Amino acid sequence: MGINAIPELVLWEGSKKVWRTGPWNGLRFSGIPGTLTYFGFNFSFIDDNKKEISFSFDTNMSVLSKLTLNQSGVMQRSLWVEGMAAWNVIWYSPMDLCDRMPPCGPYAACNPNNSPICDCIQGFKPKSPERWLYRDATDGCVGKTQLDCKNGTDGFLVIPYTKLADTSKATMDRSLSLADCRTKCLNNCSCTAYAPADVRQGGSGCILWTTELTDLRVFTNVANGQELYVRLAASDLAKVKNSFHDNIDHGDDLELSNGNDLELPILDLDTVLSATENFSPDNILGEGGFGFVYKGRLGDGEEIAVKRLNKNSVQGLEEFMNEVMLIAKLQHRNLVRLLACCIEGGERMLAYEYMPNKSLDVFLFGKSKDGEVLDWQTRFKIIMGIARGLLYLHQDSRLRVIHRDLKASNILLDGEMNPKISDFGTARIFRGDEAEVNTMKIVGTFGYMSPEYAMEGIFSQKSDVFSFGVLVLEIITGKKNRGVHLAAPRTNLLDHVWNLWKEGNILQVVDESMGCSYPVNEVMKCIKVGLLCVQNNSEDRPFMSSVLVMLSSDNMLLPYPKEPGIAVRTEKCPMSNGIMAGLDPNLRYVSHTH
Repeated sequence: MGINAIPELVLWEGSKKVWRTGPWNGLRFSGIPGTLTYFGFNFSFIDDNKKEISFSFDTNMSVLSKLTLNQSGVMQRSLWVEGMAAWNVIWYSPMDLCDRMPPCGPYAACNPNNSPICDCIQGFKPKSPERWLYRDATDGCVGKTQLDCKNGTDGFLVIPYTKLADTSKATMDRSLSLADCRTKCLNNCSCTAYAPADVRQGGSGCILWTTELTDLRVFTNVANGQELYVRLAASDLAKVKNSFHDNIDHGDDLELSNGNDLELPILDLDTVLSATENFSPDNILGEGGFGFVYKGRLGDGEEIAVKRLNKNSVQGLEEFMNEVMLIAKLQHRNLVRLLACCIEGGERMLAYEYMPNKSLDVFLFGKSKDGEVLDWQTRFKIIMGIARGLLYLHQDSRLRVIHRDLKASNILLDGEMNPKISDFGTARIFRGDEAEVNTMKIVGTFGYMSPEYAMEGIFSQKSDVFSFGVLVLEIITGKKNRGVHLAAPRTNLLDHVWNLWKEGNILQVVDESMGCSYPVNEVMKCIKVGLLCVQNNSEDRPFMSSVLVMLSSDNMLLPYPKEPGIAVRTEKCPMSNGIMAGLDPNLRYVSHTH
């Protein structure tokens, strides 16, 4: 722990500082990506300026974790995976060239996805252009225009999503507001930049730099880092384009250049406020980890649904940008349509077409079953619509997209009960040659995640196929897969359906609310397709193109399904609070075939 000036975690190689976390900002260290995505880990940092400086975390007692430093000088956080009898690395650092100090010279930001990785921040130019030609950025950058402190014309360039510059010579005052921090910097002609000490609730406290800014990096993941305010001359500020996207490189997860080619209409904040009646609680349609969704009505009478990002949301910010960049490129009758976005005054919002029948889970799992009952014709229509939308994502769109969070609450229903796949915040674009991808950051919802994704971080089209199979069985039974315990202990929906299938009593799973008013052969076919989609081994599951053929055919001979990948309750599950975000700490995916 480096306790000089502003405390942070530091890795030393002898007397040389080779890596640092950046200062704690109330939520995380500004230079450690993904701190908040370690599900079940609650990190805390104590700095009372007088008695104690400490960094610690709490977690579920069943979680076994370790932090090691290997012979290559790389720190690794690992979780013990009981089912695999092995340690699984969930985080390591340094991760790339930008993590090692110092990657670039003063006033140059490092981005590992760029080539070269160093670039002058806006308003600055290379100090030694001839050295930059040889990709030597050690001299860094200098301001294009002389600052004019005496006349008070200087301003600040906001650089979002950064690892804060080296704070070894910076000062901090937690008592100041962010506005006071700005004023204090302007009144000090030596001040080069400032940043909030705490990013929560709009930002508070004050970090001031009066020396050159070094060890600065821009994250490719917009949920990381924090805002840095760099002092610039007024003439340079005027030249900087006021574009939200210009300062962000979104990297491989999006594989799109920037937001300038979205051709997405922009709503001003006043329009959104008027449409939602100043975000009236009466207009709330739902709530997620990102914030609230409001019903709104535009001036021309068009009804919209407004997803408003909570200003304190970290995971939600990443998903917001992913959704803007991705869904604007996709158009299909079974995908929810993004109409516009609003990025103004600290607000980030998306406006969608309004779905009067809300989401599928309301009909399937609503607290009251006395309301409208879905007949079989409507259920089959929903199954077919979801299948068509998923096939479009996997195969027919100009992007190959894996949704990764297909579930009943993400299936919206229009006025005619047509299904629309929504929530593309965690979706992933696949390159043309990619069949599957391995990730250490598991996102999704327990009960819908395939075994190989939940346990090993491997996802592909077949991961979505598994989720689709779960949805099909939920639509037929009216029961939720997550946490369903029926007659036998340790039994969930997939296990229950599988057992009745083997016993020849499969029609017992059909939702009782439909009575006997359904075509037996068609229901049997859909159950079989659902079981084929949730088979344990991804190779055994069909692609969505085959699924649609099977659902559309009345006479096709379908293969016999193998045992599904199911979830059972276990006493110990060290990995369940680790990389598997959103999972019940007492549940894990296992296979009966091993």
